[in-house]
Amino acid sequence: MCKISSELAALRRPGLLVDAANHGSARYERRRDLRRMLRVAIPASPRAALEKLLPIEAALERRRQTSDKNYSFVRHVDILVALVSEARAFGRA
Repeated sequence: MCKISSELAALRRPGLLVDAANHGSARYERRRDLRRMLRVAIPASPRAALEKLLPIEAALERRRQTSDKNYSFVRHVDILVALVSEARAFGRA
């Protein structure tokens, strides 16, 4: 199993976050959403996108767990939507 696959398999998040991400993934548009979320050029492949998204999500999860005042539920869901969608595309590749 590759590093990205094992990191994705190890993710454990509250049901509300997971449900919101799964629901949002139906409206995910890679070109539009990744540009907004990553604020950089769109990664060429789902693997490259996941390499950028995983550390962002990990930082958001740390903020959530520590009740950091800078935590954004909306941003966390956005990143999880992208993770779910990119992971699906990665699995098909």
